[in-house]
Amino acid sequence: MSGITEYYTLNDKSRLPKIGFGTYNEEFADNKDVILQAIECGYRFFDTASLYETERSLGNALRESGINRSEVIIETKLWTDEMGTENVAKALDRSLNRLQTDYVDIYMIHWPRQTGKDDENWKELDTDTWHAMEKLVDEGKVRRLGLSNFLPHHLKNILDNCRIRPVVDQLELHPGYSQENAVSYCHGSEVLPMAWSPLGRGRENATIGNSILIRLSEKYGKSIQQINLRFLLQKGVLPIPKASTPEHMKSNMDVFDFELTDDDLSMLSCMPQTAWLGEHPDFNIPDRKSNPNQR
Repeated sequence: MSGITEYYTLNDKSRLPKIGFGTYNEEFADNKDVILQAIECGYRFFDTASLYETERSLGNALRESGINRSEVIIETKLWTDEMGTENVAKALDRSLNRLQTDYVDIYMIHWPRQTGKDDENWKELDTDTWHAMEKLVDEGKVRRLGLSNFLPHHLKNILDNCRIRPVVDQLELHPGYSQENAVSYCHGSEVLPMAWSPLGRGRENATIGNSILIRLSEKYGKSIQQINLRFLLQKGVLPIPKASTPEHMKSNMDVFDFELTDDDLSMLSCMPQTAWLGEHPDFNIPDRKSNPNQR
């Protein structure tokens, strides 16, 4: 199957495929085969992070695939305990070692605060971290910089204090948690919004069982997952879905042959809060530590 042939143009004039492949899954941690399947299906943009412990599997898969490094886009993130002037370069070197490459295409701050509670100095920490990341661009170890889970007030702090502008901001985005204000602010700032968990998460309120999505799935003859992804694309958002089978990998790419009406977009945009994971960059950041010794 051919890969994604539609692209978003970033503020530095580079391009990203309109759909990426997410690797935040325990199944990927010691298993390069799933990522190899994604490569065979045509994915060329891969999202990972130091916290995911999937960087090594991604690196092994890319090496085994034989694909040219220049044909693949790798995006990774530094965790909250890797922030700060003294930590950033070491964190990237660990990621590069696991990925088995000498540069990453996009390097991101994973969360704007370390605790999400009493971080009074988060602005200074973000700015110091960003300036250290800018030096990595100067050194050629990073091609572009990005952010993850930065709401407008977090993003503004970076934009007001940066030399190199962020090209992307990755947020939890899906019908039922579309964060319209954050997406609008990103677009107004020429920062491409990305969607993690684009298919929704949660249990009893998961989007897979939402009556609006079921109705639209029947109307368009597409799966609920495809409706989710199409919604994001028409909002100018780059989704990064996960999948563990070739069938689902291909299905997630098969969303460029239909278009939701304006009424249906409005209906999905106004859905009650649904399938929100519960994490929030100002109040509830995952309380986890990075593992510098991960295999």
